[in-house]
Amino acid sequence: MKLIKSKKLSKNKAIKHGFFNSIGGVSKNIYKSLNCGPGSNDNSASVKKNLNIVRKKISKNSKNIFLLNQIHSNKFVFIDQKYKSKIKPKADAIITDQVNLPIAVLTADCVPILIFDNQKKMIAAIHSGWKGAFKGIISKVIKFMVKRGSKTKNITAVIGPSISVKNYEVQKDFYKKFIRKDKTNHKFFKMGKEKLYFNLSSYVKSLILQSGVKKIEKIDVDTFDAKNKFFSARRSKSLNHADYGRNISIIMLN
Repeated sequence: MKLIKSKKLSKNKAIKHGFFNSIGGVSKNIYKSLNCGPGSNDNSASVKKNLNIVRKKISKNSKNIFLLNQIHSNKFVFIDQKYKSKIKPKADAIITDQVNLPIAVLTADCVPILIFDNQKKMIAAIHSGWKGAFKGIISKVIKFMVKRGSKTKNITAVIGPSISVKNYEVQKDFYKKFIRKDKTNHKFFKMGKEKLYFNLSSYVKSLILQSGVKKIEKIDVDTFDAKNKFFSARRSKSLNHADYGRNISIIMLN
């Protein structure tokens, strides 16, 4: 099992966290082996076992991992003591101040972001593909935390493993969409041999900075590169696989 940890977050004993790759689970074939995606076509019993492996690694006493039905939106949920819902919410970020409740997002090239306010003892997990980032999910989460009493100077944001710029080819209309929104967005694009590439994690970092958070750590591990052993939607597609596994990024207040 390869569990990548943030240097910044590891300093704090109030939380446990980790960015897991595909190693250390029970799934087979294209889902080998730590596929944590209930939304994939993998055997659901295997996915449950994998989620349990992750949960135990984070904390033996923790409750079930709180997951979302991710939809590439700018919607988030806040879990406080009053939160009651049996249905998995359709959203792309979770914020909580509850202890022993691991919250997590699933990715397969998109950017996972883990956030911690060390004063208010509040955490967040964000699934940020280009759509969620473009629609403002990052600023919405940070604004909500500030509304609940957080100060941006106390917030640390960690950008987890995601697809690198050299493996994220995009089309001209994608580029135009970003330029229409903000001309300075051109700096997140790179021209290769007649091809256009997008730097998703740098774009995400710029949005965190715009939200007033300065303590940022970016874990530069490319999910597309097979040697890093992460699930990758783009790599699976290039290999003509029918589906792909999901990586889990998790955080919990002790």
